[in-house]
Amino acid sequence: MTDEAIDRLAPLADPVRRALYAHVAGHAEAVDRDAAAVAVGIGRPLAAFHLDRLAAAGLLEVEYHRRSGRSGPGAGRPAKFYRRARGETAISLPPRHYDDVAEILAEGVERSGAARDKALEAARRRGHELAEGVPARDRPALVTALAERGYEPFPGEDGGVGLRNCPFDRLATDHRELTCSLNLALLSAAVDDFSEAGLRAHAVPPEGTCCVALAPED
Repeated sequence: MTDEAIDRLAPLADPVRRALYAHVAGHAEAVDRDAAAVAVGIGRPLAAFHLDRLAAAGLLEVEYHRRSGRSGPGAGRPAKFYRRARGETAISLPPRHYDDVAEILAEGVERSGAARDKALEAARRRGHELAEGVPARDRPALVTALAERGYEPFPGEDGGVGLRNCPFDRLATDHRELTCSLNLALLSAAVDDFSEAGLRAHAVPPEGTCCVALAPED
């Protein structure tokens, strides 16, 4: 644990800032001050103050767009938009280093075909366990289960479900092929058990999101 990590997360102690951060983080597109204020139920000046505090702490990123979509004279001044910052910050008391163990295990699995097969089998088993804890088998229940596990699901353009966040991003940085294979095995097993959701899991290029998306069944 470092002072820097504590300072970065300190602004979230305020409930209004937590709500604003959750609203911005829950959207794939950047959010402006007006929309954030309405969503949280506060005035625009107060929303702007808290959003800027979150940005100063490195929890949000700031960008500027013209709402009209036009440029040049008469297009209006660019508005300030916010989106969740890349990267992650975690605090453990006392300090723990589970990522070191994950790295060691990943390296061992990558060097052994038999270990890889066992890992994929364990991933599929974990996917079934994820579904077992949910009584319903429809799409809303699946989306809720995935949201609770940090995938940040959102409606896909193809009528499916996209996954904005990779819960295993830190491990995927150095072990992407293995991590994405395990993730696909886990989600495929889970989705199969949600028989009323009408979805199937398939691999997609990460591009800053999860390496798996859920498409409508053929």
